[in-house]
Amino acid sequence: MAALTSVSFAAITQSTDRKVSVPSTRTYRASNFYAFKLRLPYDSCNFRSANSSSRMVVHCMSTATGKDQSLSLSVFSGYPPTVSETKSNFLKAYKRPIPSIYNTVLQELIVQQHLMRYKTSYQYDPVFALGFVTVYDQLMEGYPSDEDREAIFKAYIEALNEDPAQYRADAKKLEEWARSQSASSLVDFASREGEVEGILKDISARAGSKGRFSYSRFFAVGLFRLLELSNATEPTILDKLCLALNVNKKSVDRDLDVYRNLLSKLVQAKELLKEYVDREKKKVEERTASQKANEAVTKCLAEYQSAAR
Repeated sequence: MAALTSVSFAAITQSTDRKVSVPSTRTYRASNFYAFKLRLPYDSCNFRSANSSSRMVVHCMSTATGKDQSLSLSVFSGYPPTVSETKSNFLKAYKRPIPSIYNTVLQELIVQQHLMRYKTSYQYDPVFALGFVTVYDQLMEGYPSDEDREAIFKAYIEALNEDPAQYRADAKKLEEWARSQSASSLVDFASREGEVEGILKDISARAGSKGRFSYSRFFAVGLFRLLELSNATEPTILDKLCLALNVNKKSVDRDLDVYRNLLSKLVQAKELLKEYVDREKKKVEERTASQKANEAVTKCLAEYQSAAR
């Protein structure tokens, strides 16, 4: 299927190395063919490109000057998928129907995570994974089938071109580590050596460098989970942890409020769903009992009439 994506180019370079501004461009992809439509100050342009190359040669002719201009354009062919492509990949990987109470939230989450995933500053880290796994497991708690719950998780993560096994393994590793920590040792990770300590140091270094760290709500939930498992209940511990990780505390507080509201709404929705299921089950039982009673009466009358003869 052909895909359409907007790509922004700041400039293209002529063969004379003179910069030419390009207001906008669109790229069309159908199989292995790439074509670009540019708004340029020329009447006609011919494009030549190879899929294996990141360079494109453009020949443009201006009827006003009669001159043929050669332009050299750098093209990044590995552009990220669209949101609709990610959602489509998820639906193709898991084809069974998902109850609306779960599916509505899943669809919202996959859109949000797609936008996080394909930021230029995005880099996978285990705290982010712990946050997502925590949100997912709480969202899908009570799902009718454990097997389906894991299949949905696998389809969801793979739709984002990431590894579901890595998410689970890293989340488990951080949970086990956090359970062995106290509030003070959790915050004091920078002074110690260890696998998880190294992960937190790397996050701190990236977060302290402009453009190398992409903060997200899932990261905030991951921090909250670390505090929860280490029994760090004092509010000041979160302040100290955010400071040690070079993360904005206000952003974390805001996103944790969103997370708590989501959990509250999920609890209410699941209670309503349970009430609905119980009512429907009761109605089915009443209809079945009524049907059995009618069948018993009909059978009794038939036997009575048969005996009367």
